[in-house]
Amino acid sequence: MIELHSYFKPLNPGIYSEKERWETTQIGRLIDSHTADYFPDVKFAEIAIFNVPEYEGSKNKSNELDCKVRSSFYSLHYDELPRIVDLGVMQMMPTRKESFNSIQDVCEALINEGIIPIIIGGGHDVSYAVYKAYASLNKFITLAVVDNKFDVGLEEDNLASFSHLGKMISHKPSHLFHYVNLAYQSYFVSPLAIKMIDGMNFDAIRLGDLKANFQEVEPIMRNTDFLSFDISAVRDAYAGANVYSSPNGLDGEDACKILRYAGVSDKVSVIGLFEYNQNLDENNQTSYLLSQMMWYFVDGYKKRKNELNPNLKNCMKYTVSFEDEKNEIIFYKSQSSGRWWMGVPFIAEGKKEIENYFIACSYRDYEVANQGEVPERWIKTYNKFA
Repeated sequence: MIELHSYFKPLNPGIYSEKERWETTQIGRLIDSHTADYFPDVKFAEIAIFNVPEYEGSKNKSNELDCKVRSSFYSLHYDELPRIVDLGVMQMMPTRKESFNSIQDVCEALINEGIIPIIIGGGHDVSYAVYKAYASLNKFITLAVVDNKFDVGLEEDNLASFSHLGKMISHKPSHLFHYVNLAYQSYFVSPLAIKMIDGMNFDAIRLGDLKANFQEVEPIMRNTDFLSFDISAVRDAYAGANVYSSPNGLDGEDACKILRYAGVSDKVSVIGLFEYNQNLDENNQTSYLLSQMMWYFVDGYKKRKNELNPNLKNCMKYTVSFEDEKNEIIFYKSQSSGRWWMGVPFIAEGKKEIENYFIACSYRDYEVANQGEVPERWIKTYNKFA
């Protein structure tokens, strides 16, 4: 692994070196933190936290070293915390390209070791550096983005918060297997962009539809590798420390539920919480919400079940045939967790035999199939192999 300590600045020793200032069950007492004379041993870490003060491509500006989200998170209580290290503050380099290369290096090293990075802050375009880390590891990923709009931009735009998704989509070779937007608001999104996303067999779920069927977030997270959360998706009343905030959006409980679903998912391997503007967080409300979102991710992580794919020996199998009697979908339900999957047939490159790609789904997909309709989740996955 690379020498991680060279990429980070230590935390304020007056706050984070004195463990006795925290109660025995507070995270600040239990977490392994980077200070002036100590760098945490990441060898046995499960989760690594760090903040990235990179905002050149965003209208949000926040260069504070003492991140309020960190201090809020440290104050929370947790019983039997998993092995979490706080790497500190990411050092920004003389050029933006060098800074993004550093973010990519760190994420690549952590992902490769099976350690989950939780990235705090920075513009939403920092997601592009994370995506390149996966690409460098030759991993094809599902990206779930919580945002009130699509950050596609134009082809000629430079990398920025409003254009980074377009850069990911156009990146060659592509390592984006699937993309899903959660909680977009129609008045912020061009109808042409919605058609483009659908035409690429990607998914976009409106805020109202998400709230009406919130349990559908669970299978989405089970299919997700990287969860990129733009805090502007949360309504201003709950998270106002963002120049892009809006009166409508998710509430605080919604945001925490999404992070908990992400924690429980055996596939999610990076969390990014972006566009937090500390300079606007006068009453610390946004930092409190972000810290509680992190808490819910950790709580979900503690309850992971090692069910990335169905254990066929421990599953109930349901075969749904369609009227043409030529097509069928096989559903699998775990007898231990109650989770659902669908099998999508495909032929792997260089092989002749048909294999099954397992995609996490919900009971709702099974109901749709029983009504004679092919679930949209199945269709879009099948089209990717066609």
